[in-house]
Amino acid sequence: MQIIENLKVKEKLYIEKLENGLTIMIIPKKGILKKYVIWGTHYGSNDSKFIVPGDKEPTEVPDGVAHFLEHKMFEQENGKNSLDVLTSLGVEANAYTTNTHTAYLYECTDNFYEALDEFMDYVQHPYYTDENVEKEKGIIGQEIMMYDDYPEWKVYLNTLIGMYHNNPIKIDIPGTIETISHIDKEILYKCYNTFYNPGNMAMVICGDFEPNQILEEIKKRLIDKKTNGEIKRIYPEEPNTIAKSRIEQKMEVSQSLYSIGIKDRLLEQNEKVKRHIAVEILLNILVGKSSKFYKELYSDGTIFGTPSADYEFSDKYAHVLISGQSNYPDKVFETFKNEVEELKENGISEADFERIKKKIYGEYVKEYNDIVDISRMFLSDYFKGINSFDYLEEIDLINIEYLSQILNEVFDEEKMVISIVNNK
Repeated sequence: MQIIENLKVKEKLYIEKLENGLTIMIIPKKGILKKYVIWGTHYGSNDSKFIVPGDKEPTEVPDGVAHFLEHKMFEQENGKNSLDVLTSLGVEANAYTTNTHTAYLYECTDNFYEALDEFMDYVQHPYYTDENVEKEKGIIGQEIMMYDDYPEWKVYLNTLIGMYHNNPIKIDIPGTIETISHIDKEILYKCYNTFYNPGNMAMVICGDFEPNQILEEIKKRLIDKKTNGEIKRIYPEEPNTIAKSRIEQKMEVSQSLYSIGIKDRLLEQNEKVKRHIAVEILLNILVGKSSKFYKELYSDGTIFGTPSADYEFSDKYAHVLISGQSNYPDKVFETFKNEVEELKENGISEADFERIKKKIYGEYVKEYNDIVDISRMFLSDYFKGINSFDYLEEIDLINIEYLSQILNEVFDEEKMVISIVNNK
């Protein structure tokens, strides 16, 4: 078992890649009562066109299959629902689907191994029938309609639609009522057998565990399944330009919502962490609570709180998102663009840079206090080819020169879009 230690947070990561291809990551936390397990597959809503290992021709499935499959995993052949079984054991269980991965998880203080039996059993034994697939279409259809009425989700999705021409990230994770109508049990089994393969999966366990002991417990519960080789994922070509600079939608809202998107280029593997940290620092300088942008717009009533600001990326996309509430979204957008230009002209203040860098480093360290944050972070980063400890090390490599380079590269007005949801 490989051991990676980070002295800055005094944490150890134990990694084992099993013979069947499954990667297991264990982060022991001595004296913590809560235990957390998350088991993910590198399969998300973006993966609707692929070549199954051993096939020559591509397979294309309807949008929404990854999310549909996640919903169906809990239903078992014995008539029980694994979510109910886990709840009855007193554990909190859940699952989620993103653009790039699907994850199943639970946390508890007691009955850990009884829960592990059920958890590992249901993830390895899908049960799809014509009847239960048809029934699920109605349930997911209601979820799709609910999200269609959810202004915060629509303002986000419209930003992606503004930034991307062809990339599937602009397609809603659950698909549409029309696309899920084409899903059947054969499609679900095909996608399960392709992507829910040990070589395409990873598990993170965090809590008061002895690494070798918990590793043996995991191995005991694994069915005999070999890795099936590389899955070739097929994505459409995506131009560097944005698709649309402005999208406005009217919905029932008390205050207008805005989301500013900035499309970035695809990232090289060795620059992902460093670029992410640099963008985080710049977003804090530009729109954080101590920024001129925030102070001016908050004091004159243009915005109602600190905007949320994120940098999202994978192998196939990268973008900045800034969102919040304002009844003057166009003013927010113009002010933001002016702040970017001003920062480019005047340069980054050394004092601001050092202060924000320390703040972000503190936030990274704080994440290691929460076993849920740690586990989700290590799983998500693993599927990006990143070890989460790298953020603690690479923040030291960021200087003002690099920050200025990223400011000019990423914060390009030609790549900016604004999405607005106004009251009807």
